[in-house]
Amino acid sequence: MRRALLRRAASGLALALGGGVAWLSGRERLFARGAFAEELTLTPRQTEGPFYPNKLPLDTDNDLLIVNDNLTPAVGEVTHLSGRILDRFGDPIRNALVEIWQVDHAGAYLHEGSANRDRRDGNFQGFGRFLTGSTGEYYFRTIKPVPYPGRTPHIHFAIKLRGREKWTTQCYVKGEPRNEQDGIYRSIRDPKARDAVTVPFEPLEGSTAGELTARFDIVLGFTPEM
Repeated sequence: MRRALLRRAASGLALALGGGVAWLSGRERLFARGAFAEELTLTPRQTEGPFYPNKLPLDTDNDLLIVNDNLTPAVGEVTHLSGRILDRFGDPIRNALVEIWQVDHAGAYLHEGSANRDRRDGNFQGFGRFLTGSTGEYYFRTIKPVPYPGRTPHIHFAIKLRGREKWTTQCYVKGEPRNEQDGIYRSIRDPKARDAVTVPFEPLEGSTAGELTARFDIVLGFTPEM
């Protein structure tokens, strides 16, 4: 039941946004839109970091708040995180496997080398996956990221496509004062590229439980052959 509800939620987001199948090559799309077609700002690639789960959980779906069929949810600010995987021309990329991983409310990763691992929230999945459809849309239910020593709040992303090397980046919270002290964040020199990975986490309209929503579109610098 929970998985079906999440699939319907993701489908609803995709329908609301619309979008078509990217069936033309990048060269054909550029020609079709004219010689002066404007490309989108590419999402900067960032380090995977040392804490990609060294042992994947049994549950790897897109709801990080509930592990398997447990009744107790993870601690944290519930966040509905969504977006689209796009090519440089703004066309959606289908069949992209989107992975996210992040610390729990105590600042612990799902990794044996993580700090605070003895305090890790066993009800937080810590890692999730979503396969995009024709609209390029993805959706996760997770918690708002929190800081831990040396890092500003962030969520790791990996995009996996057939025949391509894994592509990674990180998503940051807009307005978070720790961002400017974070070395990985500051390594993005281009203001437009920095803005591309810095997104608002805002109250979810109609929620009486203080839930948040965040939207992070990822623009890749290549066009997969479909």
